[in-house]
Amino acid sequence: METVFISQNEEQTAKIAAQLSELTQAGDIWALHGTLGMGKSVFARAFIQNLTDAEEVPSPTFTLVQMYAAPHFEIYHYDLYRLEKPSDIFELGIEEAFYNGVCLVEWPEKMENLAPRNMWNVQLEPDENGRKITISTDDENKIQRLQKWLNAK
Repeated sequence: METVFISQNEEQTAKIAAQLSELTQAGDIWALHGTLGMGKSVFARAFIQNLTDAEEVPSPTFTLVQMYAAPHFEIYHYDLYRLEKPSDIFELGIEEAFYNGVCLVEWPEKMENLAPRNMWNVQLEPDENGRKITISTDDENKIQRLQKWLNAK
């Protein structure tokens, strides 16, 4: 299933991310795809701030991961841009995070074949009106949650 949003600015990207955060559950992995400057960090920041009381949500470019406490799960924000090889993800405690928390992963392609298959894929790319944000998943449970969420909007 694929759902497309058009964002004309950072504020709209943040609003879309905050709204989508409302349908997340423990065990969800949000893979944020896009080139530099497409809004991955803006998306992650708004997603996290909507679910936590975090005022500051810095990009984990140098630390590779930041953690945040939400009421029902931990949120793990990964930035894998500087990852040297896919197997390095295991040093970041990513397996436990995948099962017990909600993960936002910038540059998920760095995981290569180690990436889970049941992720929410968020593709951010240029559009004539700003940014095109495409949400896709093949996971039946996620498809049902997304459809229910879209119908309630």
